[in-house]
Amino acid sequence: MKVNQSEWISLDEHGVCSAQFLTEVSGLSDDEINELIDNDVIVPVDDSLQPSSFPLFCIATVNRARRLRDDFELDSHGMVLALKLLYRIDALQIELDATRAHIR
Repeated sequence: MKVNQSEWISLDEHGVCSAQFLTEVSGLSDDEINELIDNDVIVPVDDSLQPSSFPLFCIATVNRARRLRDDFELDSHGMVLALKLLYRIDALQIELDATRAHIR
């Protein structure tokens, strides 16, 4: 797969984007993005600001959500559940690695 330079985005920790941008880059619908927001899978930088802004690293999350939706033909609830379970697995793996490092 060839990626054009114009498609590159720096996912720095200080950059922000809109929910509309997340919709455009991921291919998810507005309702699916809202489902991710409502279930705290992606969290706005500041809830009081309108329109909401999201950290750029949310791009990776919404792209992962779209792949899960498409690959496993999930509805929005299944997509949210799958993401939460994958994040929990990642957190447990980090904890296990830290425990193993501490024991050695």
